[in-house]
Amino acid sequence: MAFTPEDVQRLAKLARIELGAEQISATLGHLDNIFGMIADMRQVNTEGIAPMAHACDVAQRLRIDAVTEGSVAQRDRCLALAPEAEAGLFLVPKVIE
Repeated sequence: MAFTPEDVQRLAKLARIELGAEQISATLGHLDNIFGMIADMRQVNTEGIAPMAHACDVAQRLRIDAVTEGSVAQRDRCLALAPEAEAGLFLVPKVIE
């Protein structure tokens, strides 16, 4: 996939970053390298190989998800410090543009 400087400028605008002419050409080179590596990796035969969730075969220790004594009282103390709360929940302003 070949990118143009206009593509990089459009991506920069979507990411809300400002790039100069030098940065656009450098970013264009980086993107070409990245997508070149992806194209090379797609050439590899992965048939019969199971997908992995992690590079190392490890298991995460999990705690029991249980309500402990005092958690309701602690919640109420935390909610008392909040600027706004309702029905046991913190109220926050909308941040959608």
